[in-house]
Amino acid sequence: MTHDESREQAERDAAERDAREETAALSESAAAPAVVAAELGGEPATEAEPASAAQAPESAEHPEPEPLTEDASEPAEQPPVEEPYVPGRPPLDGRGRLRKALWPPRLSRGQLVVALLLFALGLGLAIQVRSTNDHSALRGARQEDLVRILDELDSRQQRLQQEKAQLDQSLTQLESSSNQAKEAQEQTRQKALELGVLAGTVKASGPGIVLTVDDPQGQVKADMLLDTLQELRAAGAEAIQINDVRVVAHTYFTDLPSGGVAIDGKKVAQPYHFTVIGNPQDLTPALNIPGGIVRTLEKEQVGTNISEQQKVTVDALAVPGSAQFAKPAAK
Repeated sequence: MTHDESREQAERDAAERDAREETAALSESAAAPAVVAAELGGEPATEAEPASAAQAPESAEHPEPEPLTEDASEPAEQPPVEEPYVPGRPPLDGRGRLRKALWPPRLSRGQLVVALLLFALGLGLAIQVRSTNDHSALRGARQEDLVRILDELDSRQQRLQQEKAQLDQSLTQLESSSNQAKEAQEQTRQKALELGVLAGTVKASGPGIVLTVDDPQGQVKADMLLDTLQELRAAGAEAIQINDVRVVAHTYFTDLPSGGVAIDGKKVAQPYHFTVIGNPQDLTPALNIPGGIVRTLEKEQVGTNISEQQKVTVDALAVPGSAQFAKPAAK
């Protein structure tokens, strides 16, 4: 055997070996689907299947591209980003997620402008409502309070008109008097007497009423007597005396620990007698108005009696105290 023949024999042996290896590989690839089908409970592949199996590697090496759909050009929807898990903190529920979405607020410029406009509108409405309520403070008052306020205003107007008439008369007398100095002295004396009646240093008499408050059970307190005095003054009372105590500007009422009431530091016994000088047609209705002092005392089971008289006398006098700090101001 020559050298060329030996080389040809080696090439044939290598070709036969390659053919056997290729045949063995094809046999293994054809048997694989049958094994998989047996494991899945299916039927083994038929004899026609090795050809397709033999073609499988070629198709696997060069897969055909799948046709593009209409949505292939659009980006895939990103899944929602979940909150990172923090050890020791429970997951958020629906209310927690809503709170997290609302705070911190994310305002745009348009939302901020709308919020400012609404704030300005609310502020304007609040100011308007407040100004309206200031001008109508009596709308919520009771009927009894309105009647009492009207009576007080009428009485005050009448007193001011009378005072104006007296001042006009005094001015006319001074201007028409031949002896103006003497007339001025007379008017000064009359004015001193009037001021003495108001100050409680001079006795007074005139038409008025006598109010008797009978309180055997001791229900009347100092504040009730003070309310009675205030209503009498508002109705036009010019001089008031309670039992034997003259009521003046600095009169005060106190409740005693042992029971009863003291006026200006002096205990006043039962019953309480209010001797009042003034117009009876103004004083009596002022005490008997609905919600007035008479109705209040009757609710406390306290008896009251009002007697109108053409002439009553207020003879108790108050001791004027000397001014400690006040002095006449120089002109």
